[in-house]
Amino acid sequence: MSKAKVYFTKEITPESLIKIYHALGRSLKGNVAVKISTGEPGGHNYLKPYLIKGLVDELGGTIVECNTAYEGRRNTASEHWKAIKEHGFLDIAKVDIMDEDGDFAIPVRNCRRISENYVGNHLKNYDSMLMLSHFKGHMMGGFGGALKNMSIGVASSRGKAYIHGAGVPEDIWTADHDSFLESMADADKSVVDYMGSENLLYINVANRLSVDCDCDAHPHEPEMADIGIFASTDPVAIDQACYDAVKNSPDPGKAALIERMDSRNAIHTVETAAWHGIGVREYEIISID
Repeated sequence: MSKAKVYFTKEITPESLIKIYHALGRSLKGNVAVKISTGEPGGHNYLKPYLIKGLVDELGGTIVECNTAYEGRRNTASEHWKAIKEHGFLDIAKVDIMDEDGDFAIPVRNCRRISENYVGNHLKNYDSMLMLSHFKGHMMGGFGGALKNMSIGVASSRGKAYIHGAGVPEDIWTADHDSFLESMADADKSVVDYMGSENLLYINVANRLSVDCDCDAHPHEPEMADIGIFASTDPVAIDQACYDAVKNSPDPGKAALIERMDSRNAIHTVETAAWHGIGVREYEIISID
């Protein structure tokens, strides 16, 4: 099987974000969704509006999100809209909370754990999507990148609980851990099948590398330096490349993030997504610096 191409730049600027998108050599067409995390209020590591504005403008895109499934300031649309405004996203682009008007189920073919995935109703309105992800650690998943953004991120509030609980929403925080990781990969498979792989692109910004996710209102400060921006047409390869970049970094501050990733068996989501055939773990890095 041929290797996937993963483009990389050390420069993290609005201009380099646009440049790496163009390096992919594929344009997103029609009504374009830009899936980000709007960030839990109190946290400060989410991708900032100034960084992403130029690329969102170029795509003519709509920033999209879904409500959360935990107590906080984004678990209802009314509170989520307040957070979106406070974090400055309404100042730079159209924004859509995709499950504000409910959700619908899309099937998972050849599933490992969940046979359907609940996504925001407004997903029906988009022809293509950029998964614009902040790569960092995560309390449960080990790390969050393209695969988490496409699974948990695109899932409705109900869908998030369904994935976390490996099909049993009531088990949201107590389900078997690897079953949760496999459910994320199942959800990824469903979104790729629904949207069409040709209508999806992936960019991971590896900065502010906290061990905690942007869903955490009180994240730990990063212990390692920023790495750069990665981009690919392959969601498996881009997350594998980011994971490897942390592992292979000469920065001694990487230890905390490696412990977070490996103690949660984070790579198992990548393994299961590769098993689903939505990408490959073998890649070549193409520097655009």
